[in-house]
Amino acid sequence: MAPLFVLLGLLPLVFAGGHDYGKALTQSILFFEAQRSGNLPSTQRVQWRGNSGLNDGKANGVDLVGGYYDAGDNVKFGLPMAFTITMMSWSAIEYGTQMSGSGELGHAMDAIKWGTDYLIKAHTEPNVLYGEVGDGTSDHYCWQRPEDMTTSRQAYKIDTNNPGSDLAGETAAAMAAASIVFSQSNPSYANELLTHAQQLFEFADKYRGKYDSSINLAQKYYPSVSGYSDELLWAAAWLYKATNNQYYLSYLGNNGDSLGGTGWSMTEFSWDVKYAGVQTIVAKLLMGGKAGQYASVFEKYQEKAESFMCSCLGKGSQNVQKTPAGLIYRQSWNNMQFVTSASFLLAVYSDYLTSAGKNLNCASGSVPASELLSFAQSQVDYILGDNPRATSYMVGYGNNYPQQVHHRASSIVSIKVDSSFVTCRGGYATWYSKKSSDPNLLTGAIVGGPDAYDNFADERDNYEQTEPATYNNAPLVGLLARLSGGNSGFNQLLTGSSSASIAIEQKITTSWNYKGNTYNRYSTIVTNNSDKSLTDINLSISNLYGPLWGLTKSGDSYTFPSWLNSLAAGKSLEFVYIAASQADVSVSSYTLV
Repeated sequence: MAPLFVLLGLLPLVFAGGHDYGKALTQSILFFEAQRSGNLPSTQRVQWRGNSGLNDGKANGVDLVGGYYDAGDNVKFGLPMAFTITMMSWSAIEYGTQMSGSGELGHAMDAIKWGTDYLIKAHTEPNVLYGEVGDGTSDHYCWQRPEDMTTSRQAYKIDTNNPGSDLAGETAAAMAAASIVFSQSNPSYANELLTHAQQLFEFADKYRGKYDSSINLAQKYYPSVSGYSDELLWAAAWLYKATNNQYYLSYLGNNGDSLGGTGWSMTEFSWDVKYAGVQTIVAKLLMGGKAGQYASVFEKYQEKAESFMCSCLGKGSQNVQKTPAGLIYRQSWNNMQFVTSASFLLAVYSDYLTSAGKNLNCASGSVPASELLSFAQSQVDYILGDNPRATSYMVGYGNNYPQQVHHRASSIVSIKVDSSFVTCRGGYATWYSKKSSDPNLLTGAIVGGPDAYDNFADERDNYEQTEPATYNNAPLVGLLARLSGGNSGFNQLLTGSSSASIAIEQKITTSWNYKGNTYNRYSTIVTNNSDKSLTDINLSISNLYGPLWGLTKSGDSYTFPSWLNSLAAGKSLEFVYIAASQADVSVSSYTLV
């Protein structure tokens, strides 16, 4: 998909708050590297972690190595993992320009791809999807770092006889959203993701059922309370954004009433309940002039989206609860997930309204778009330390942050420091019960946060408040990019792929036969489409079985040739290689200055 950015001539909006949002952005992405399962890459920055879960899927005859541990345990739960990837992708789509300006877009894309590589593995057949590796009950019985775990690694799946429309729908949404992120830098990978997404959506829609009725073990940890209707609409919305296929737009228009998209007024947005997210996306389509014959239906979606925004601001007919210091509050267990996800929606909707030149319509009256962004910023500032306890709920940010995080890997000495085996129960006796700071800093983790009265106890066994989760961080990544980078100057209603700062184009320039084999000379053009200088780039090149000229090999990546230090805005560089078939070339990371 080509980007459709339209300059508005707006000056960047720089916040005058006392927080370093750029630093927080860097740390929020780094957290995902601590959550990695599988064979860690040479580019791994969180060095205290090691390889883990290397036999995942083996008992089931499939390869399920990789992916993310959801929180402080060692289980891979498919539903929250997929939601994490969807929200990371949405963050990059909306605010990739700001991320690239901070040099973090490459890291965000790496985090997304670590998840989607696993989701591809988990989708073994069109109508088969593995939705969990490990067992929460046996896992919680033990306190072991991932590198030592001895608990069950049995895998659990959904199929036509045991459906899971919510799990399949969310995974379809994740892959569709990620395909937009990679559409310019790695089009072959984007197409692969899109194929999986379309198959999964068809599976979810045709064979309907709740995934926790098929994977019963998930009920205790990630039950699908909201059902699967929201995920069907959510997946359709992302597939429309990724393909521009009218089938998915029609699905949203024809099923909005029956699946609840036009009926539910929500006060939460989470890994379980997607309605507010769907309603926000559909409202964007409406304001962007893409509703077509479904304008009247999409207006009802928008009414519900605005109801959510108003409830967060305290200006609706039913408002969210807040702590005395103003933090959104929904529940005692990991409340911060609701804060970050709601704040992200407020930020993007503020930008949509600004681009459309509209205000928010609440029961209390008209609200300027800027007020939504200001409230979202207040929630981020609370997380980063502007609260009665002066506590940062992002580990490693500021001077006063949680020291005893409910997290197996961070609370046990790194296997690289002490390789002595940590037993299942021994970990509880030796490490869990310690009343001292974690030996490994879980940089960037957003913990569960304070209670309804802004109180917080920094204790490892206080899992409701001190356990982090990937889905706490994922929406915050985009929000921090927005706050650190300001307004991109683009019409936010027209954002499609923000990874298009760097474009890659390959073509065959000549071919010849040698001993019955055909060889090609490929010319690859890398173009800096941004308005800044490209000072550093790392390219990943796989399936290359021949010589290459015009780049410098650096570890597992390729970077600028020795005669080139930077690439000015609008300029290109060319490298060539000889091979029988086209290699896969993608951008791993880059820096714009």
